[in-house]
Amino acid sequence: MKLSKDQMKKEICRVIDENRERIISLAEELYRNPELGYKEVFATKKVVEQFHHLNLEVQDEIAITGCSGKISEGKGGPNIVVMGELDSVICQEHPHANQEGAIHACGHNNQIAAMVGSAIGLIKSDAYKELDGRVTFMAVPAEEFIELNYRSKLMEEGKIKYMGGKQELIHRGYFDDADIAMMIHSLDTSSSGKKVMIGSSGNGFIGKRIQFLGKESHAGGAPEKGVNALNAAMLAINNIHAQRETFADDDHIRVHPIITKGGDIVNIVPADVRMESYVRGRNIEGIEDANKKVNRSLIAGAIAVGAKVNITEIPGYFPLLAYNPLDEIFYNNAKEFVAEEEIQRGGELGGSFDMGDLSHIMPTLHPFVGGVKGDLHTREFRLENAELAYIIPAKIMAMTIVDLLYDGAEEAKKIIKNCKPPMSKDEYLKFQEEKSKTITAP
Repeated sequence: MKLSKDQMKKEICRVIDENRERIISLAEELYRNPELGYKEVFATKKVVEQFHHLNLEVQDEIAITGCSGKISEGKGGPNIVVMGELDSVICQEHPHANQEGAIHACGHNNQIAAMVGSAIGLIKSDAYKELDGRVTFMAVPAEEFIELNYRSKLMEEGKIKYMGGKQELIHRGYFDDADIAMMIHSLDTSSSGKKVMIGSSGNGFIGKRIQFLGKESHAGGAPEKGVNALNAAMLAINNIHAQRETFADDDHIRVHPIITKGGDIVNIVPADVRMESYVRGRNIEGIEDANKKVNRSLIAGAIAVGAKVNITEIPGYFPLLAYNPLDEIFYNNAKEFVAEEEIQRGGELGGSFDMGDLSHIMPTLHPFVGGVKGDLHTREFRLENAELAYIIPAKIMAMTIVDLLYDGAEEAKKIIKNCKPPMSKDEYLKFQEEKSKTITAP
């Protein structure tokens, strides 16, 4: 006899509780072995082991690293993709950072644990057998948009086309048969008394690599014969600062350049200076407007001292969109574990997430869950409550899948029909292609 929806959810939660130590152990093992984007060999191996243990149909190295696991039951119906991210960030100041400075100070290991936990609940309870649709579990590489020189080399070698993992997987077709995508993200919400945040938005951005080219000369003996590329960069940064009052408040523009190479040696006038920057914003139009002003500022810095500038624009991430029907399902399931007043509806985050790209081509769910303390990407970020960080989100996601795929997958089909994303995959890829360019001036 088919279980009721409530019975199925209770059985899933019971199984997740039975496997609690396994889920926590995976999160801790990944935390102890952080890896940067497109280098997540250890993490991919560990997730593949979990997928094989669950008898999933596994694809490995889906974008250099990363993997997916499908429930191979030959079912039709909507396909729900549940994701977790594999990579870490660089934060040399974190007490648990490795020699490279890598550390899971964004909680991606928590995501992987929750994703695998939801798979354990759905599969080991046999609940998936009674659902009218498909589920794909995916460990995604390279969410953090860092190490641009390394990733540029991968692009030059033809190993990737895009810097971001979900961008690359969209390009490679791994979401072609997906109808809805979901994942959770860790966030310290304790200051507001919250444990869960739904319906949040995030900034998109354009990535930039900048090279100022001057002319070298002896810095003490003949500085007048040189063209100081570092001065061009400094002027450009000040020019960007002068633009900030022109950015509309509603666009939430953030520009934060860094100098990655300031010269070669101190007694030579710098002839080759490198910068990286993002131009972030809440909407595509605002980002493009701000980006024009930033480029104008960079070019003006070069012109002022007689240098040249090469600006390489890299397709960054799209603003994160929220789909209310999915948020409501997650909200109703979250109420089983946290009080209603501990759930925040809506929120604006200044950071960027490559889930924003997926949210422009399909309905997505990207809630934030607590269990951690400290700001993202800082030395203070740490785990505080394993139950809230790993176990509860695993249960909520699995229960949400039950709601979507139960009884003919009626709920999923309704969301797919009514929640129309702003772009098709082809439109998305065309947009990204148009935004990838190099500007040389003057």
